[in-house]
Amino acid sequence: MCGIVGFVGSEADALPFLLEGLQRLEYRGYDSAGVAVVQPQGLAITKREGKLSRLAAALASAPVSGRCGIGHTRWATHGRPTDINAHPQVDCRQRIAVVHNGIIENFQPLRRELEAKGHRFRSDTDTEVIPHLLEEYGATEDLVEAVRRAEARLKGAYAFLAVAADHPDRIVAVRRSSPLVVGLGQGENYLASDFTAFLRRTRRALVLENGDVAVVTPEQVDISDGAGVPVKRPVLQIDWSLEQAERGGYAHFMLKEIMDQPQAWADCLLGRVEEGQVVVEALGLSRPRLEAVRRIKMVAAGTAYHAGLVGKALVEELARVPVDVEVASEFRYRHPLLEPGTLVVAISQSGETADTLASVALAKRLRVPVWAITNTVGSTLAREADAVAYTHAGPEIAVASTKAYTTQILVLTLFALALAAARGRPRPDLVSQLAGLPEAGSQLLESLAEAMAGYGQDLARHRDVFFIGRGLDWALAQEGQLKLKEISYLHAEAYAAGELKHGTLALIEDGVPVIALVTQPQLWEKTLSNILEVKARGACVWAVARADAPAIPADLRIAVPAFEPLLMPVLAAIPLQLLAYWTAVARGEDVDQPRNLAKSVTVE
Repeated sequence: MCGIVGFVGSEADALPFLLEGLQRLEYRGYDSAGVAVVQPQGLAITKREGKLSRLAAALASAPVSGRCGIGHTRWATHGRPTDINAHPQVDCRQRIAVVHNGIIENFQPLRRELEAKGHRFRSDTDTEVIPHLLEEYGATEDLVEAVRRAEARLKGAYAFLAVAADHPDRIVAVRRSSPLVVGLGQGENYLASDFTAFLRRTRRALVLENGDVAVVTPEQVDISDGAGVPVKRPVLQIDWSLEQAERGGYAHFMLKEIMDQPQAWADCLLGRVEEGQVVVEALGLSRPRLEAVRRIKMVAAGTAYHAGLVGKALVEELARVPVDVEVASEFRYRHPLLEPGTLVVAISQSGETADTLASVALAKRLRVPVWAITNTVGSTLAREADAVAYTHAGPEIAVASTKAYTTQILVLTLFALALAAARGRPRPDLVSQLAGLPEAGSQLLESLAEAMAGYGQDLARHRDVFFIGRGLDWALAQEGQLKLKEISYLHAEAYAAGELKHGTLALIEDGVPVIALVTQPQLWEKTLSNILEVKARGACVWAVARADAPAIPADLRIAVPAFEPLLMPVLAAIPLQLLAYWTAVARGEDVDQPRNLAKSVTVE
């Protein structure tokens, strides 16, 4: 959940990169931040509770310099956000420093053991056991061997970087489930949780695998397994532009990423559709594999779970294959019935979501094939799955997911169409219409540009908001309510419109906003009836409706271009995202970094 960075060079100062890298990784956590720089006299450590700006201010008033250093931006799991609990964490003599992402599950018995041997702990974190273990195992003499011995004692999912004052020319890195990548420079090398941290410096990178131990110096990177056996990792050329990872002039990353969606959709579709057919191989699949599918289990969390709900409806409608959508944190602790012919579809923007990865591990233990949908090349999910389709959405920095969600739906749509064709139910007409989505999205964004800020100001005055819809609209409503509450902090809930009479109507009172989704022609009559029900109880109805929908008794109507009904969730997501964004802005909230949340949930 946290962000970690490292720098080691032969000439350059480490601090500029550490701050730059942490700024790009602040979406991973922003409870506190800190750096450790190796100097001739020892380690210079500066850390502050709060956002990165507080650390930067402290370093501006008391600068440090050195050619080797590590940094951290924290999302708290063990111990409150305080200066003491901020990383880096150190050993008793402050000769060893560690930054860590993840959880050490057995830190309590390790701490008791080390305290019994005389080690003095300062923080409440699980991380602090690592530098004390390194001290216990002689890291001042041999940092690499101490890391190997310490890592063998740890249980959990984590990645960490270690430096020692007695070894000023190296960083030792360990990756155990949590993401960690190495950037390759000239006379200097970088480490980070995410490629974006060093994109300004280099496009060449190595992705560490589970169990890898990397010794990084200015001139080389030596990678070995836990037993010390050297291993080779391929060099990746990262093709994301730096502009993609920056705001591009928008006030927030979230707004930029909403506006990016038409291009993201075009990138997602590129090379995957030819002459009215889905190119199955471009999804990482094959026709025989599709023909073998008899049942599908989709596992995901948060927004990706909502994309799975849309995917379920599409697959069952087009391919007539039964689909279950499972919350990954529940699936991993059950004893699921995975029959022969079942395909597990795992969905995660980062490819590092802990519960989704655990679900994949469960499926693999049961020898069930896994197909992954992710945005991140080189992620754990991409490597662990039997096959993978990338969404090609580009970097998504805002915590609230937008373009990752709609590109996940697009990949699931392609999958549903490919599966349908493999089962003798081709839909070339629908495949061909996919090409029109980017242009329709651009037109929709243009048409909404002026009005949505005002709508957000209106909605910000309320306390409760309800979303209703039927079929695909209900699946979309669930994502709409999540977006609104996670960044604006308004209470929001989504209901299947047909369930109103089963208790939900008791919540409707004068003036309460009800956002009704009306994009599915076959359900218009029923949905209109539900709108009349809430209107009769005094609700203020905001309709997000297809442009050709019949007259709706709504107080506000937001029109979405008339498109193939099965493709409407992609387009109709845009006004819901904009509504959430402008409501949060009107309330003065931190849109890109909502409280208590982080972008990539890499711990349970």
